Amino acid sequence: MQNTDVIIIGAGAAGLMCALTAAQRGRRVQLLDHANKPGKKILMSGGGRCNFTNMYSEPANFLSQNPHFCKSALARYTQWDFIGLVAKHGVPYHEKKLGQLFCDNKSSDILDMLLAECDSAGAQLRMDTRIEQIEKTEDGYLLETSAGPWRCQSLVIASGGLSIPTLGATGFGYQVARQFGHSVLATRAGLVPFTITEPQLKALCTELSGTSLDCVATCNGTSFRENLLFTHRGLSGPAILQVSSFWEAGDTVEINLLPDHDALGWLQQQQAERPNSELKTLLGELFTRKMANLVAEQWFVSRPMKQYTPAELAQVAEKLSAWQVVPAGTEGYRTAEVTLGGVDTREVSSKTMESLKSPGLYFIGEVLDVSGHLGGFNFQWAWASANAAAQFV
Repeated sequence: MQNTDVIIIGAGAAGLMCALTAAQRGRRVQLLDHANKPGKKILMSGGGRCNFTNMYSEPANFLSQNPHFCKSALARYTQWDFIGLVAKHGVPYHEKKLGQLFCDNKSSDILDMLLAECDSAGAQLRMDTRIEQIEKTEDGYLLETSAGPWRCQSLVIASGGLSIPTLGATGFGYQVARQFGHSVLATRAGLVPFTITEPQLKALCTELSGTSLDCVATCNGTSFRENLLFTHRGLSGPAILQVSSFWEAGDTVEINLLPDHDALGWLQQQQAERPNSELKTLLGELFTRKMANLVAEQWFVSRPMKQYTPAELAQVAEKLSAWQVVPAGTEGYRTAEVTLGGVDTREVSSKTMESLKSPGLYFIGEVLDVSGHLGGFNFQWAWASANAAAQFV
């Protein structure tokens, strides 16, 4: 039997942060993970450059059925605290846009920083270790693992959600939550591309695969201005990933393809100033020529501007500024950046992340029903929730 103060299950962003912070308090910490290497999701994030936080992070950037839950942890460990840690280690970084902070070099800079902090604080890391059974004891928890039995006072679940199973994601954390009496809210893929099956629209997406443009995407009253990317399977890009978290099957997504223009006013101006120019020629000044041609011919039947009646011009403007799309579905957990839903936060302390059902059990990071917008917010929740738990384990 091996004994320690704290066992953390999951060597991802939240688990590593909790381990190093708890160990710095003098706690004996054992970090266990079934994967062969730590921080796999950190390494692939941000296109290999790790969008490790956002300068404008605030509670409004997070989704939860209990929206006040995240406020305490986020207030006690802010983006500036993590930026300070990054600066302490001399990791070069830059703002890409909208407050999104990325490593100048590669994601491994952030992982190496966390591992170095764990090492210097004395947190122990054990990979390739399966958890076979967990039992509550009088003074903590007993774990049967592939590396033998372990006993601890505090048990932290930092095993993440279901997104990107190729990196080792499983529903383990939800199983543990249910074992100890917790409710787990329905989960689904978030920050994920849409698939399109409607033949004409699918053909348009396929033809324009790889084309990206600025837009405003809206779903269920929430809008994001970012890029849209056409793919051979449907629609992607930051704007689409953002609204996907607000979309449910059957919902319509509205896309403004001309976010910098009053579409009708612009068309009327073009008709007055360039009556002999074809619609596709004018759209070619705003979109790629290929997209302008496809859109003009498929949606409107392109002709000289002087030939459009006011009503027809209004219809063109409506389509360009409020394109209605009903996705067939999403790409699912395979490519989702986050899992929506999870352990019901109404049964967890917002101050300590401790279970209100089973003393000494803690939940942090993505396993909880807290999901951030795209742009570094999910990492900030990992850092903040981990720090909150680490003060009390």
